[in-house]
Amino acid sequence: MEQDRRSWGFDPTTPNIARLYDYYLGGKDNFAADREAAERILAVAPELRLAARENRAFLGRAVRFLAESGITQFLDIGTGLPTQGNVHEVAAEVIDDARVVYVDKDPVVLGHARALLAGAGGTTTVVEGDLRRPEEILNHDDVVKALDFGKPIGLLLVAIMHFIPDGDDPVRILTTLRDALPPGSFLVLSHGTRDARAEAVKTGTQVYEGATSPLVLRSRDEIGGLFDGFDLVEPGLVWLPEWRPDVSVQFDPPETSLILCGVGRKI
Repeated sequence: MEQDRRSWGFDPTTPNIARLYDYYLGGKDNFAADREAAERILAVAPELRLAARENRAFLGRAVRFLAESGITQFLDIGTGLPTQGNVHEVAAEVIDDARVVYVDKDPVVLGHARALLAGAGGTTTVVEGDLRRPEEILNHDDVVKALDFGKPIGLLLVAIMHFIPDGDDPVRILTTLRDALPPGSFLVLSHGTRDARAEAVKTGTQVYEGATSPLVLRSRDEIGGLFDGFDLVEPGLVWLPEWRPDVSVQFDPPETSLILCGVGRKI
């Protein structure tokens, strides 16, 4: 219970998953506790900085692909601290008036997002919500107002499902979200895996035990199962630098990117 209360409040002494990610990306919205925890992981997996940037790049490529495929509305759950290449910015490069709903439970993330989007217009919305309770997100007044669930939606779960423990039933969460989407919708998902870099997996898991959310790294088969009900588009479930790269990223071998990703279309 104490861990859950801290995850909803502002506590600079407890490593925060959004601020850790911000640190990996080279941001400044983090505190000493975040930096200390991040450096413990980076000591055994220095490639994590590059992996974080490539995860962000995957998000951009996937959003662009969805927009070019006719998707005009996006539901981004677990959005994290705003940085360059946010969903509404990428979508705007392809289509006019894309509707984007950002969802997060972290009060720091919500504050930053609302400040950033103050001048973004009426097509972008920030909502407080917890992925562990997807029904509340789907029924939130602001979500219902912003998105038309009669038309295809791009559901973005980028580097967030590996913070959902098995006890919270990740398959149930994905099933609930999938069933709310009309045919032609897309799922964009990236997820840390335990299939590579055993030392990094061990240290990372230990560090996140003391953070605002635990880290649950899954196998390729378990991650692939989260796409049940979606047809994976080419190239399927792959390492970050392998998903439709538009620049050369130096991961040797690709699994040192630590994260698997994919895009699926609802059947």
